Amino acid sequence: MKKSVAVLLAMLMASPLLFAAGGKEAAKPAYPQKPIQVVVPAGAGGDTDINCRLLAKYLEKELGQSVVTVNVGGAGGTLGTRKVKEAAPDGYTALFFHPGMLLNKVLGLADYSFQDFEVAALAVLDETNIFAANAKAPYKNMAELAKILKEKPKSLSFATEVGSFTHLHVLAFQEAAGVEFNIVDVGGAAAKTAALKGGQIDVIGTQYGLVKDYIKNGDFKAIGVLSDKRNPAFPDVPTFKELGYNIAFTKFFFYSFPKGTPKEIIDRFSAAVKKVVENPEYQKAAFDALYVTAAYMGPKETFDFLTQQEALYKKYLSGIQMKK
Repeated sequence: MKKSVAVLLAMLMASPLLFAAGGKEAAKPAYPQKPIQVVVPAGAGGDTDINCRLLAKYLEKELGQSVVTVNVGGAGGTLGTRKVKEAAPDGYTALFFHPGMLLNKVLGLADYSFQDFEVAALAVLDETNIFAANAKAPYKNMAELAKILKEKPKSLSFATEVGSFTHLHVLAFQEAAGVEFNIVDVGGAAAKTAALKGGQIDVIGTQYGLVKDYIKNGDFKAIGVLSDKRNPAFPDVPTFKELGYNIAFTKFFFYSFPKGTPKEIIDRFSAAVKKVVENPEYQKAAFDALYVTAAYMGPKETFDFLTQQEALYKKYLSGIQMKK
């Protein structure tokens, strides 16, 4: 009897320690506990890469861990998106991409889209989508270029990456103007710039901030911007709309994680993005780098926005294909 009482007393005395230990084991460590890899489905030097690296610099301060940009280009971005899709849903592999993910699905280059990921946040809007040409080209805007293509279809080459956002742009222009380029798949933003600089291509679709130095130096010229109104950062460039082509596109950049990533991780990461986007220092740095606008949307808002954009792309591209 005395032995049983002694054992019971010992158990009672130890129980607080057991509960404390159990409490420590049950409590999950704060996320993140190690560096986060952010996959960019494009090569280094493009706008996706630059935006991602700039955001990472500020995200590290908010998350308390390194945020490492990993470039996985190729196949219109599908190599990079698939890498994230198949990664462990532990919060340490994220995707930073743009409308290319949606277009990959719409154009049949991939059998998945943003619905197959955990959408975390939208961080950047870009209204600087332009067509650029060699500064010595015999046309100063898209209307003059269209006249040449009407007289000689496919006489001018346009560089893009199949399934990319600029692929949609050139298809839209061809439809609106009733003309046809010789469309060449050269790869991502850096490859397009190099092709135009080297004289292998006549026109490229790109973002103004990526080629602003070439424009300033007199190598390139912007011949139209795909926005609703002229951009105050480069007010001399006419919009496609004022030239008679009712097309405008906004590029956006968002984060997502593998399907099944815990909600608390998504919310934590999204909250960090929000703080960065609302930081005036980051806003200025983003504008100075690429003339882009810092703009935050949370998980649900981003998902709804992507759903809307995908529907627009489907409607638009199906209209073009039906007419052909």
